Amino acid sequence: MKRRIAGPLSVFTIAFLVGVDVLATCGGGGGGGTGGMGSMGGGGAEAVFPVPWKVVNTADQVAPGGLAVYWFPASQVELEKSSLRNSRTLSLYSQQCVLMAVADAKTEIGQKVAVDAKLPLAVLADADGKVINKTQGGDDGKLKVAPVEKMLEAEMKQREGGIRTSLDAARDLMKKGDKDGAIAQFKNVTAQKCMFPKQARDAEQVLRKLGVTGLEPVPPAPNFDPAVGAAIEKALKSGLMAENMAEYTKAEKFYAQARQLDTADPAPLRYLGELYRHQTGDWDKARVQFQKILDMPSDPLSRAVALHGIGKMTIHDGEFLKGLHLMEESARVFPLALTYRNLAVYWHSEGDRAKADVYTRKALALDPEEPFNRVFAAAFLAGDPAHAEEALKVAQQNEGLLCASYNLAAIHAQLGDRNKALALLKRHFFEYERYDAVRSKEMMEARVDAVFASILKDPEFVSMTAGADGKLPIPMRDKH
Repeated sequence: MKRRIAGPLSVFTIAFLVGVDVLATCGGGGGGGTGGMGSMGGGGAEAVFPVPWKVVNTADQVAPGGLAVYWFPASQVELEKSSLRNSRTLSLYSQQCVLMAVADAKTEIGQKVAVDAKLPLAVLADADGKVINKTQGGDDGKLKVAPVEKMLEAEMKQREGGIRTSLDAARDLMKKGDKDGAIAQFKNVTAQKCMFPKQARDAEQVLRKLGVTGLEPVPPAPNFDPAVGAAIEKALKSGLMAENMAEYTKAEKFYAQARQLDTADPAPLRYLGELYRHQTGDWDKARVQFQKILDMPSDPLSRAVALHGIGKMTIHDGEFLKGLHLMEESARVFPLALTYRNLAVYWHSEGDRAKADVYTRKALALDPEEPFNRVFAAAFLAGDPAHAEEALKVAQQNEGLLCASYNLAAIHAQLGDRNKALALLKRHFFEYERYDAVRSKEMMEARVDAVFASILKDPEFVSMTAGADGKLPIPMRDKH
């Protein structure tokens, strides 16, 4: 998807970047599924490990003792199409106190670590902004992901060697009978569990054997073995293909297979959680997957998807403010179009069109040409007479987009076309949705959705949504 944004690297005005290009998150209201990512440009149709690149201007966002990979693209096209947008290696390291940052060379951090450098460029630096290493584009002018991965892996292995030396020193102290000295040394290793979870876990287990109590468990470390990573990626791609074909049982099988290959990798949990939440309606299973992500070291994107998913379900269960706060936290951790859209849905249901408009625009800014995103934005524009013609044009251009049927219906309902709205709602409930567990929730949300105010009491609408689960008996704005 091409983003038409004026000026070179003007996308840096957006807070975060993520690279993936699969079918959009779809469905009623704000949509969902496909790991919560949707179609956000770059990386190809099979990109399943988007790197959570964060736009920065300074070096003050790096965790103490951590590292940062600063990416300085040469152009907007490179920013959108680069192979750096998809990498399991970089994604996993982003959950180990390594900031993945993208910046303009003219910013403060650019002038500090990339002054007079030829772009494109990737710079590895410590928490103080001290440059450790650099990787530039090749003869073709392109900066590929493999050299960047190797640059980071080399530094991590070197530092890991120092941690191993500390472990060996602690074991020597044990052999010499210096229990207190050994404990102190092992505790120093556990203190670095963010960057080196495997060594910290080893140290923790020894400390427990030495009788030390009150220790926080150190989660297992992810498996960086290329063969394992390739198998996980293959399984996720197969699952994603099945999900996009509405073969949800098959998708679940592939995602679960990926999960078993490395239980410390949060990505398979993200795909499973969204599959259960949005596609099959098994919210108990969805909550389990999302909570696992929140309870383990996880990359910013996976955490954001988990927070959004739990928040969305919490709102539907009637705890509106609690759910709202979870979705707001999701946006702070890593803004996604999915989260922005559902925040827009929330505030529109609350009757606050100004806030709904802000979040709709944020969602659209992340991917202005993506069809589902455009239809969603048009559903809110349709409520403004000044934009009614524009909204209708978008609806007509995307009428065949099955997964956008709910929002297409919303556009026509607000424009007064009862028959068209009801026909599209019927298509959404009985052609797009495959599971009664999801259908009942979507029907309930339609009954309290302000965009359907013109048909709420229509006998055909009431009959069509008779399967609503009853968890949202009155509009949210009347609940406070």
